[in-house]
Amino acid sequence: MTKKINIGLYKLLEKLYQKLLSKKTKEKSERVILWIALVSFIIHLLMIGLIHFNIITINEPSNLLKNPIAAIYTPFSFILIYEVYLLIYYLTKSTSTYILKQYEIITLIIIRRLFKDLSDLSLSSNWFNIKNDLQFTYDLLASVLLFYLIYLFHVQRTRVYRTIKNSKNHSSSISRFINAKKWIATALVPILLIIAIYSFLNWSIGIFQPLESNAISFKNINNIFFEQFFNILIITDVILLLFSFFHTDEFHKVIRNSGFIISTILIRISFSVSGIINNILIISAVLFGLSILFIYNKFEKKLAEEIQESNEIEE
Repeated sequence: MTKKINIGLYKLLEKLYQKLLSKKTKEKSERVILWIALVSFIIHLLMIGLIHFNIITINEPSNLLKNPIAAIYTPFSFILIYEVYLLIYYLTKSTSTYILKQYEIITLIIIRRLFKDLSDLSLSSNWFNIKNDLQFTYDLLASVLLFYLIYLFHVQRTRVYRTIKNSKNHSSSISRFINAKKWIATALVPILLIIAIYSFLNWSIGIFQPLESNAISFKNINNIFFEQFFNILIITDVILLLFSFFHTDEFHKVIRNSGFIISTILIRISFSVSGIINNILIISAVLFGLSILFIYNKFEKKLAEEIQESNEIEE
């Protein structure tokens, strides 16, 4: 009876997983998001035009509806949503790729913020005394540095040395771990959609009905959706860490997984601060994750060499 229930749950998992996170679904989602991004960009430009000619009036405190450059912010937001979907997609495939996607997302958030900063720039000799201009400078430098750190992380990710274990128990534990990741990833997709829709609706209410008591007051428009989603990612990472103990208790792997959680927490904390502290926390998060992966690869390489030497001696 228990075996039948397990088989039934496994079939249900595979069906849901294929519906939400298959390669075919990923490709369809990409096309849909690109069309939505294009249409949203045109709508945003039209709204800016209507406001400029006083055809409509909207009290929008973030100035996203005043400068045509800011219209780029909207399609970028939808592209970021797709990047979050890709993060979930790669969750079951590779831990390092999943973390890399987190870093790419936070970097794209800064790039998106640059478009908003561009619309608020005040070109004057007092550049370093104006808050918006100073933030633009911080974001510009941070985006270049993060781009390079992500490149280094990608290089380290492709250098992972894997020690081979052929025991049946090890294969079984890995299979259970992958299934656990599939359950988590499948559950994250509807959560992603719910948070995205909820955040967008509350932001819209805040624009069109600024005095509405039910509208969420967002301190920073860049934090919408992502602040909540990174909270969920921290919980997800902790759950994955606990599940990982079922198939490995190797010190370097535990440290790697724990280090990635700390990196995610640092990114989440960055949403609660502004200015240069925000940029420092983000850069520190990526730098910490890169350092952890670099040392982890050193461990794996050493273990692989020891196994190879042992096999040569036995032969």
